[in-house]
Amino acid sequence: MSMYERFLAELTRKPWVILPSKLDEIQALIALRLGGDKAEAATLERFRAARDEQAATLAAARAQATRGSVALIPVYGAIGYRMNMMMYYSGGTSIQQLTAAFRQAMADPNIGTIVLDIDSPGGSVEGVPELADEILKAREDKRIIAVSNCLAASAAYWLASACSEVVVTPSGEVGSIGVYVLHWDYSGACEMEGTKPTFIFAGKHKVDGNPYEPLEEEARAAMQADVDRYYDMFCAAVAKGRGAKVADVKAGYGEGRCVGAREAVALGMADRVASLDQVLGRLGVSMPAPGGARADATEPTIEAGAAGALAAPEASDDGPAAQDDVAEQDGGEAERRRRRLRLLELS
Repeated sequence: MSMYERFLAELTRKPWVILPSKLDEIQALIALRLGGDKAEAATLERFRAARDEQAATLAAARAQATRGSVALIPVYGAIGYRMNMMMYYSGGTSIQQLTAAFRQAMADPNIGTIVLDIDSPGGSVEGVPELADEILKAREDKRIIAVSNCLAASAAYWLASACSEVVVTPSGEVGSIGVYVLHWDYSGACEMEGTKPTFIFAGKHKVDGNPYEPLEEEARAAMQADVDRYYDMFCAAVAKGRGAKVADVKAGYGEGRCVGAREAVALGMADRVASLDQVLGRLGVSMPAPGGARADATEPTIEAGAAGALAAPEASDDGPAAQDDVAEQDGGEAERRRRRLRLLELS
């Protein structure tokens, strides 16, 4: 079995908290690699180029950012425990690297607010409950804002729901609260090819759920038990983070579907609708402009520092209107320190 075939087998052996369409896409990319013809190779090359371009854009934004009191942490693509082959093909975020970046921001006394910029369909379950618990505890010390920009699904919403506040962009979505395991039965294909795999094993359940035999009822029940266990963990975590009842999460938070911005707020899955720029504007910062210029060069600013970030003034969802009020509250100081945005490396 090749390493690509082993990777395909891995997709069928673990519980996933991801949009099914995204897992289908990842599997299709691996299947293209297995095919190996010129057309498939060209498709893969175009996909890799798009992935590398996205990474280069993010790196450029990080290079333009300066040290300051707001940390912006990107959570892009499929979520996995480590940066593995799945992320090589589809792009994504490693839970280990994300945890390290989050802890770095929490440990920095100059940072008062952490913003998670999320555009993720979810991913594997490993490490997600642990990081969500860490975020939930950390929000007692610092303000942590999750922005669905434009998708926080499954594992990504699990993390977002633990934050102090969940914001959805007007065109964004959140939800997909569910868990599933995928099983492929290749026994019919093997029979047509005239092949029959034989497992030599010890341990009654060692080869349960393998893709070369029909799924037996006992194996199905064990897989369902795993799915139910993680689903209960997922719903309990969302309920705790959002201050809701577990029953309401299971019955009223989309029931496995993603919901749009306004519906998410109405259901209690999110707190408000705003763009990432509007969220940052309320905190007195803005994204670096192309070419290194600051987009906020002429805007009023507020005092930098952890305390200032935690006490950032509120404004309407339409933009940072409260900035003028801040200038009056500051007592007309001749010079104010400009607030800067830090984009943390996930490495």
